[in-house]
Amino acid sequence: MRITVAAVGKLKEKYWREAIAEYSKRLSAYCRLEIGEVTDEGYTEGLPVAEEEKIKQREWQKIARHLRADTYLVALDVQGEQVSSEELSARLDKLALDGHSDITFLIGGSLGLPAQALKQAHWRLSFSRMTFPHQLMRVVLLEQIYRAFKISRGEPYHK
Repeated sequence: MRITVAAVGKLKEKYWREAIAEYSKRLSAYCRLEIGEVTDEGYTEGLPVAEEEKIKQREWQKIARHLRADTYLVALDVQGEQVSSEELSARLDKLALDGHSDITFLIGGSLGLPAQALKQAHWRLSFSRMTFPHQLMRVVLLEQIYRAFKISRGEPYHK
C-alpha cells in the first residue's frame, strides 16, 4: 500500500521533523510512505473571505499538481467524519480490499482546504471538532495510520 501525506507548509522546527522521521521509520514496515509539502501562501489576519479563498485555492493548485490520478483522496476537515482508531483501521483494510492501494491524505494550511479540494476528496476525515496546527496534525495523522496498521495485524501497541 502507498500512503501519501500531501500538506501545505514546511516543517521548520526540528522536533516536528524528528517526530515525522520516527513514524516514517515505523510505517516503512507496513506501507510505502511519501510526504509531500508545498509552500503556504502566507496571509495576514482580517483578510476578506474572498481573499482567503483565493489563498486556499492557490495552495490547492500547488498540491493538485502532484496528485496521482488513481489515488484515493482523504481530506482532513474539521467538518468531516470522526472515527475511532479501530474504525480507521477497518476503513484502510476495506479500501485495500476494494483495490485502493494508493491513498493520499490532504492537510491544508492555516486557512484549511478550499471547497474544490473537499468536493474532490473521496472521504472527509475529522480528528476532532477542534482546530490543530497543521504541523502537529501531520504527526497525529502518521501516528494514527501506524496504529491502524498495528490494529489490522493484531500486533500490540501501547494504549
